Amino acid sequence: MSRGNSDRARLHRLGRAAVVQGRRQGTGTLITPSLVLTCAHVIGAAHSARVVIPGGTEPQLCQVVWSDARLDAALLLSQRPLVDASPTPIIVGDRPEVHVRMSAVATDRPVPGCEIAGYPQIQRYDGGRLELDQYTGTVLPLAGLIRKTMVFEFDRPPAPETSGDVSPLAGLSGGPVYAGDTLLGIVRTVPHGRNHQRVECVPISQVLADKDVREWFERRLGREVASALGRHTATHRSEDSPYEEEYADALVAEYRKTRIFGLDELSRRESEWDLDTAYLSLEAVASNRGRRSMAGSGKFGRIEALLADHPRVLLRGDAGSGKTTLVSWLAAHAVAGTLDSQLAAFNGLVPFVVPLRTLRARGTGFPTPSQLPGAARLMIDEAPSGWAGRVLESGRALLLVDGLDEVPYEDREEAHRWLSSLLKRYPGTRCLATVRPLAVAPEWLESEDFAELRLLPMRDEDIREFVANWHRADRLNDPNATQELEDSLSRQLADNPTLQNLARTPLLCAVICALHRARQGFLPDTRWALYHSALEMMLGGARQTAHDSSTRRLHAEHRGAAAAPSADRGLAGPGRSERVHTGPGPAPVEPNPRRYAPRPGAGSARADPHIHAQSQRTAP
Repeated sequence: MSRGNSDRARLHRLGRAAVVQGRRQGTGTLITPSLVLTCAHVIGAAHSARVVIPGGTEPQLCQVVWSDARLDAALLLSQRPLVDASPTPIIVGDRPEVHVRMSAVATDRPVPGCEIAGYPQIQRYDGGRLELDQYTGTVLPLAGLIRKTMVFEFDRPPAPETSGDVSPLAGLSGGPVYAGDTLLGIVRTVPHGRNHQRVECVPISQVLADKDVREWFERRLGREVASALGRHTATHRSEDSPYEEEYADALVAEYRKTRIFGLDELSRRESEWDLDTAYLSLEAVASNRGRRSMAGSGKFGRIEALLADHPRVLLRGDAGSGKTTLVSWLAAHAVAGTLDSQLAAFNGLVPFVVPLRTLRARGTGFPTPSQLPGAARLMIDEAPSGWAGRVLESGRALLLVDGLDEVPYEDREEAHRWLSSLLKRYPGTRCLATVRPLAVAPEWLESEDFAELRLLPMRDEDIREFVANWHRADRLNDPNATQELEDSLSRQLADNPTLQNLARTPLLCAVICALHRARQGFLPDTRWALYHSALEMMLGGARQTAHDSSTRRLHAEHRGAAAAPSADRGLAGPGRSERVHTGPGPAPVEPNPRRYAPRPGAGSARADPHIHAQSQRTAP
């Protein structure tokens, strides 16, 4: 995640340390908004304890649902949430409740940069009022190996040694021990003779290995979430956390800009804009084909709401309909943890973007797990050995496979085997795969529990919003850009139904905005003239050849304009011809809602083979 989001995540996790008032005062760690992990000696033999988050809710009486004096750990359950539901739950399903990533330590080397939070005796003010304290230090995996404990050594002594029976760190018991955003354990005791330089802790792996704890999670959260919890307790290596932050920064830098390629008349500034500002939520429809069609099949909705309904989606869409832009937007925001409540399940996941167009151009095969971080060619060093496998194994991966239609027809069965094998090996992986409408048969990924969505053309109000967003992003690039250009284009679109029908895909709408800006408000008013203007902007060698071919095709279309061209054939450039389904069963019938139908004779837009939008690398 980016540095700012990393700081917010740190405040979020450390702020989930609770005060526990049992036989004595201690600290608790929130596992869910209603479930607290603490030490058994804090509770004693009682069946309940009071828990409060200072500055949050009022103290609540929580029931002890599990306690183990030997392990020195206990779970407390509140009838009401102690905090608001987590904005970035780690485990998702029908009940996205668990909001802390938990891990065992998988190395015998020291793990520096760890943190503890809690409410010790020494941290009091105004006559004894509680205040959260925070400590940094190193986990020493070998120091407690024989006794099966986890040892944390402070970076500096947190309190002076005293001769009394009460330690100045009393009250810290049950406090969370974090490495990055991963919970490794909870504080248990302060050993004598160490000048308060160390604390001994309960490893979280021992708590989750307890049979009663696993059964309780199944009863309380359901088998699916309990199984996911087990996947999230992956091993932690000291090198993983810093690399994940670098990887997140590289993803954000790569995918927060979008650009139109192929329009040589436009400068870089004119053809590139901020994705966050220009992004538009598109509409889609859930497929009603296949034995495992998505719940609510045939239902229209915004893509974010429909994506949230299923962990694996095959997204069909015409050329220029916004598939790649959606992949870029999801990757950048999921890794930064900035998606809103509809897609909160994606927050904190590690996106692996697999752009099949780029892989095919490089002549490389389908990536193995270890090759996934390099598939998008990010500006980052090589990942630590086994890192991608650990992310996949933990269920924290978001696999974004863009452009299955880029795979030659004869190789698509190999693509199916690759994706199917990867997801069977790592069943907790969320996945979004994009494809042209007719490139693969219905139910192509049904065996892997994929639902299908189809992106729809933009409504009139979507076009207006897209134009407003695009010009807002343009004004961020160029403070001299004026509102008059946006107003001028809005008027032309409202007065010219032909132009408006051309703008029903994000790609062509962006081309229209860019051409309008480059030519200071002057646009051709016919479909043919607009395409001709775009083609004129493409200069040189191969592009001139494409220009001649496209011009002949468009002349033919212009002469036969009464027949509307198929939207499924748009952007079919060299090497990208669309194959019509020839497998068993009927060919897919694509939705064509009446509300999107253009005026009779207007036709639907078909994009030029050399105009396309995709994410553009920018400097961090």
